[in-house]
Amino acid sequence: MTLTLPPPTAAAPAPPPGAPSTEDLQALARRHGLSVSGARPPLPAYVRQLWSRRDFIAAFATARLTAQYSQARLGQLWQLMTPLLNAAVYYLMFGVLMDVQHGVPDYLPFLLTGVFVWTFTANTLTAGSRAVSGNLGLVRALHFPRASLPLSLALLQLQQLLVSLAALVVILLCFGEFPTWSWLLAVPAIALQALFGAGASLALARLAARTPDISQLLPFMLRTWMYGSGVMWSIGSLARSGRVPDGVVLALQCNPAAVYIDLVRYALVESYTSANLPPHVWALATGWAVLAFVGGFVWFWKAEETYGRG
Repeated sequence: MTLTLPPPTAAAPAPPPGAPSTEDLQALARRHGLSVSGARPPLPAYVRQLWSRRDFIAAFATARLTAQYSQARLGQLWQLMTPLLNAAVYYLMFGVLMDVQHGVPDYLPFLLTGVFVWTFTANTLTAGSRAVSGNLGLVRALHFPRASLPLSLALLQLQQLLVSLAALVVILLCFGEFPTWSWLLAVPAIALQALFGAGASLALARLAARTPDISQLLPFMLRTWMYGSGVMWSIGSLARSGRVPDGVVLALQCNPAAVYIDLVRYALVESYTSANLPPHVWALATGWAVLAFVGGFVWFWKAEETYGRG
């Protein structure tokens, strides 16, 4: 019997004499400004790349806004009708059947303002959760700062809010809320809310890029958050009632969604006075905005190399 041995495994060919080593090639690439494709740039360089693409971010937001309702017969009127229909349902359920309007003067302006402001927050987070996972073709085909996507969608929601606020102002005028100097306070309040929403959407975009189930859970999380944010009822009235512990009231008042709703109500609804605001409300609003945006941006940037893989 003849024993046949397997052929010896071929060894990797040795580099020819005088060929540069891997370390030499890496040093040469760095010297000429070359880097690994898709590598995460340093944070300052990443910010500069985003700024250089600001026109793309604005154009992408505008294009998505135009296309969003292109198939609907009423088109962009749905931007106004959706929060108005929600407000009608909430008024029937909470204002009439549950009578939470008791003790809340000007309940309809109170409710409408809360619904419009909350809709901005909820839509920003929902869009952010799909920013990367919903644009995988673009992410895999082109090299650009991935933060452009959630930031452009946050800008889209801000554009929608500005259209909705114009309608809200008309509605408030119909209910006897006339412009005062306090209306100007809505500008910094909405700016801080937009900053908070952009940061939170960046964080959600990273989570949903690796865990698509986040997008399925998000509507339930947002609904629970809405019920705890005083959209349909007054946190201030609850605090004055003494029916719940002070710690619970403080947590509700410090809730970022409630903070921004309170500030816009204080600006636009005359009967909503400073007594309804939590202490240091502007510091809270600024702190939440800075924490969410800086934290969300840095956390998103740290996973820059992973988006579009798998």
